[in-house]
Amino acid sequence: MIDFRYHIVSIVAIFLALAIGIVLGSTVLNAPLVASTEKVTAQLRGTNAELYDQIAQAQTRGGASDAFIAERLPQLVQGTLAGERVVIVEAPGADSKLREPVQQVLTAAGAVVSGRVTITEKYLTADPSPAVDQLVTASPTPLTFSADATPYDKAAAVLASAVVTSDKTLAGKDDPTATSVLDGFEKGGMLALDGDPGKRATLALVMAPAAPYEGKDAEAQTAAIVALATGLDQASEGVVVAGVVPVSTAAGVVAAVRADGDASGKVSTVDNADMAFGRAAVVYALREQVAGDAGQYGLGSDAVAADPSPAAPLTPTPTSSEGAGG
Repeated sequence: MIDFRYHIVSIVAIFLALAIGIVLGSTVLNAPLVASTEKVTAQLRGTNAELYDQIAQAQTRGGASDAFIAERLPQLVQGTLAGERVVIVEAPGADSKLREPVQQVLTAAGAVVSGRVTITEKYLTADPSPAVDQLVTASPTPLTFSADATPYDKAAAVLASAVVTSDKTLAGKDDPTATSVLDGFEKGGMLALDGDPGKRATLALVMAPAAPYEGKDAEAQTAAIVALATGLDQASEGVVVAGVVPVSTAAGVVAAVRADGDASGKVSTVDNADMAFGRAAVVYALREQVAGDAGQYGLGSDAVAADPSPAAPLTPTPTSSEGAGG
């Protein structure tokens, strides 16, 4: 029979072994582990420092290159859009800081900017059908809709008829019906106007939101802007949709145009209009649209090139008094 003293000795032995293990673990065995951890940490810190240096150098070089291009941008685009009128259409969420740089580069290219149409949140959140039904009869051009046309397809067609035309003899001229359509949209709270977009343009530049739309209606809102760009393209000589860096998201308007087979075959995109060479690409893409071509340009993985190919026709179109009227 095992007596009480045996139990005491066993318990003491257990605690003694535990104590020895703790001592060994915290001294003899722990030292190599600590040394290894410190070595890895030092290596990671060194790698991070190198990466930060590389990023800083890339930003410095990129900024210097963009500044160099910005100084020479007027010469790079000079005369490219001579004889054309451009209307700027801003989607809700577009970067307002780009208004002046974008207008400056279009003017430097020889285009007349007819005005700016700023789409409001209400355009995306309210059903445009009632307003469209009232305005369709006032449209400057006869409109017919396909059986599967959505309310936003119809709204885009009506709005496009009031701000763009493919007929240079009509561009830049007063049109009471176009003014009436724009007044109707404006009174309905769906857009704001600057300049005189009712004197219709031959080209349209759509400024995409700086960030993707969010929430349960994000997909529908993005589709509404894509429909607007497509409607403008159908009624004009061409459309470019311009976005800003970063371009990694797959949920923005630019990405949506590129993912839409029908839209991407007609509408051009530039995903870095906040950069000087991106604004040059906007001008060249508009010129390419006049020639009947479309392309997807910029820094995104879904872009086909940084900018239109030099082989694209960039010879200015002849200036016409009708097309350049103010």
